[in-house]
Amino acid sequence: MEAAKQPVPGTHREPRKKFWTPHRKDALIGWLFLAPEIIGMLFLNVFALGFSLYLSLSKWDLLSGVKGIKFIGIGNYVKLLQDPTILQAVKNNVFYMIMTVPIPIAIALVMAVLIHNSVFFKDYFKVAFFIPYISSIIAIAAVWSALFHPSLGPINQFLMDIGLSNPPKWLVDPKTSLLSIAIISSWASLGYTIIIYMAGLTNISNEIYEAAEIDGANSFKKFFSITVPMLRSTTFFLLITMLIGSFKVFDIIAYLTEGGPNNSSTVLVFRIYEEGFKYYNMGYASAISWLLFAIIGLLTALTWKMRNED
Repeated sequence: MEAAKQPVPGTHREPRKKFWTPHRKDALIGWLFLAPEIIGMLFLNVFALGFSLYLSLSKWDLLSGVKGIKFIGIGNYVKLLQDPTILQAVKNNVFYMIMTVPIPIAIALVMAVLIHNSVFFKDYFKVAFFIPYISSIIAIAAVWSALFHPSLGPINQFLMDIGLSNPPKWLVDPKTSLLSIAIISSWASLGYTIIIYMAGLTNISNEIYEAAEIDGANSFKKFFSITVPMLRSTTFFLLITMLIGSFKVFDIIAYLTEGGPNNSSTVLVFRIYEEGFKYYNMGYASAISWLLFAIIGLLTALTWKMRNED
């Protein structure tokens, strides 16, 4: 009897697993909630990039409507390479990047170390330096335009008082207009850079500095051998974000100089604005946009490569 009750080999089957398990149901609900956001991002980003690329290969007067789009191939890019104002804008962008990225980073690092180690009321200085960053850049530009006034500005008045008979004309001189804008931008963003560095300094253990002092290291040795290397990740973050930001500058230039005088302060983003919304040449403006995208991508890739090699 017991032998008859035993199951025949090969006839036993495991119960079928259900496809819609509780875990998969929860995942489906989550994806359904995310679907509108994902679809919106795909439409706004992927479609916009694709349409912009198509426009860069077309000729389109914005006032003619969508029916006015005419495909012309690489004509806009050929024109772009022959346009002297584009070459001038690229040179200006590079100069502006040099003046507003490595130099302010170095100044901010030194100031952050001094405030962190040698200054009382650190919170006050954090707020004082950070206020320009959160203020309107147009309001800041308006104040600095008064300070930089060629004849009535306090800066030139001071320079003449100390014996400089022919002070710079600042914003109205082609030789100094872009430098003046770079000074304003660097001053406005300095507080942000200092705050980021001070946050990084708090993560460096004092025991490392104490061990270096026991070994006889002075302040300069500790700065270059401990502080700078251990803030490498912070410096890289600032370098990437500020580099991209330097190529996106527009508002302060549009307000103070409108790219002048004689295109001495024009940059790529301002040229995009001029071609697209002043002359309504959207195809050419899109081609300049892709040139800007390529430059930023190349510089970012080179920076990443340098960091990986380091």
